[in-house]
Amino acid sequence: MSERAADILDQIVTRTRLKVAERQMRLPLEKILAQSQTRRPRRPFGAALAAEGGPQVIAEFKRRSPSRGLIREDLQVVHVAHAYQQGGAAALSVLTEPEWFGGSIEDLRQARAATRVPVLRKDFIVDAYQIWESWQAEADAILLIVAALSDNQLARLMQTAAQANLEVLVEVHDEDELTRALAVGASIVGVNNRDLRTLHVDLATSLKLAPRIPDGVVSVAESGIRSAEDVRRLSDAGFDAFLIGEQLMSAPNPGQALSELIGAARGGH
Repeated sequence: MSERAADILDQIVTRTRLKVAERQMRLPLEKILAQSQTRRPRRPFGAALAAEGGPQVIAEFKRRSPSRGLIREDLQVVHVAHAYQQGGAAALSVLTEPEWFGGSIEDLRQARAATRVPVLRKDFIVDAYQIWESWQAEADAILLIVAALSDNQLARLMQTAAQANLEVLVEVHDEDELTRALAVGASIVGVNNRDLRTLHVDLATSLKLAPRIPDGVVSVAESGIRSAEDVRRLSDAGFDAFLIGEQLMSAPNPGQALSELIGAARGGH
């Protein structure tokens, strides 16, 4: 394994903190709050994931990733977001991290404006400023990655998200992180099958943690989901929803690929 892969999470978090500080200099938090007096209603994120008639898929828009490199740069976020909605997505995930994933907060704004489903801001959120950015961009939910945060940081960011009326998908990838997520009151837990420090992917991560997620907590399996059979296995293990990005973005028509995956997964039960 390369040294770059081994510490990719640390690199991203360090770089993110520098970028956030730069953005705060250009646009102080007070101005963000002042610019956002009128708000459209939030779209319920957790409720959409827990709805009957699954599988409920969070369909993700991303141009590239550290593990895959370039995925697609020829697709417009508005077109993909609309296609995902037509294809049956319960919610959207939009990567807004620029350097490793090629995303932006503008992608999120455009995706939400083009659709009616809830939209998750997928990023490495390490500062309360990013939560208020998400609020201003009209995200419905944010991602918090336990591996990137101390317990105190996680608790503070959860509190800020509650103040901003944003739901939180709290991401874990082992038992210790799950315990930490539940300790801060996570009501939506995502199990990432990709270890963000090594980039290794294993669906067994979700299958192992599924029995440890309490009833009443919405559970999401993330990463490495490539087929209807994967969805069925994870659904049978107890997961409510499935975050799928690379597999869809790699398809010639992401919306059609989503529709076919959902149909095949339903047909198998």
